[in-house]
Amino acid sequence: MPSSILHPPSSHTLVTGGAGFIGSHLVERLLADGHAVVVVDDLSTGSLKNLRAVSRHPKLRVIESKISTCRELPDLVKRASAIYHLAAAVGVELVVKSPIHVLETNLHETEVLLEAAAAHRVPTLLASTSEVYGKSRKAAFDEEDDLLIGPPHQARWSYACSKLMDEFLALAYAKEQALPVVITRLFNTVGPRQTGRYGMVLPRFIAAAKRGEPLRVFGDGRQTRCFCYVLDTVEALVRLQAAPAARGGVFNVGGVEEITILDLARLVIATLNSHSEVEFVPYSEAYEPGFEDMRRRRPVTKKLARVTGFRPKVSLREIIRRTAEAVR
Repeated sequence: MPSSILHPPSSHTLVTGGAGFIGSHLVERLLADGHAVVVVDDLSTGSLKNLRAVSRHPKLRVIESKISTCRELPDLVKRASAIYHLAAAVGVELVVKSPIHVLETNLHETEVLLEAAAAHRVPTLLASTSEVYGKSRKAAFDEEDDLLIGPPHQARWSYACSKLMDEFLALAYAKEQALPVVITRLFNTVGPRQTGRYGMVLPRFIAAAKRGEPLRVFGDGRQTRCFCYVLDTVEALVRLQAAPAARGGVFNVGGVEEITILDLARLVIATLNSHSEVEFVPYSEAYEPGFEDMRRRRPVTKKLARVTGFRPKVSLREIIRRTAEAVR
């Protein structure tokens, strides 16, 4: 697939990180809805393979570049009707191993994009993360909650802090320069095209189960998560971008079906009829000494439902089945 395809009409939707896992599904949805789309992605964690199904679409243009080094960015933003900012360094493993890259990517690239967007007041949706809730012990996280970030000598918190600063910066542009902005805190989005390369748990489990290898559960496995199917997440993003009432707001986006990681491993094994077993791995071996994990990460999604009417549709078992079918 070429790095740049036919130029779209004068008005388009700009998607940063559009060759990534969530971004590529969003691009497909926008094209299906009739939008012209321009993708800016440096392919550091994304891949052109993710856009293979729409690679020859006449309304798609892909630019392989960082946001900060994209010479066309001012013009692309000027001609954009909307921006989805999904470009970011992602994955716990990458965060632990490459903290400088994570901070530079999540802070500087976002700053450059917001400055450009504010100049023309282009509606911008910023993808943030549930990681910003930090070490909170609440049973479920609400957008109005106080945030409790861990100490700076533990690299994993650098990601949470960088995304939180992105949020502060976006809201500052909204206040001072009237930038129409929406912030979404994503909770464990999963589905086809997600890779286990950077520590994502479900694709790791599915790949191991299909090979008949042990499913490596970190810690005691009692930590809980809620998983949302990627097309459900995309639906939420599209609705939020289109909702005037969402402007200037922060919204949790995620599933509500809570499960322990140990039970997730067992469900993957059962769903795929695998003979794999579960293997427990200490956090110190999986990541680094002193690594801290959040015991629960469940979103309160009442605000999202009130503003957009959105509720996730795909069950966890069905998510596993669809994701496994997409893995060769």
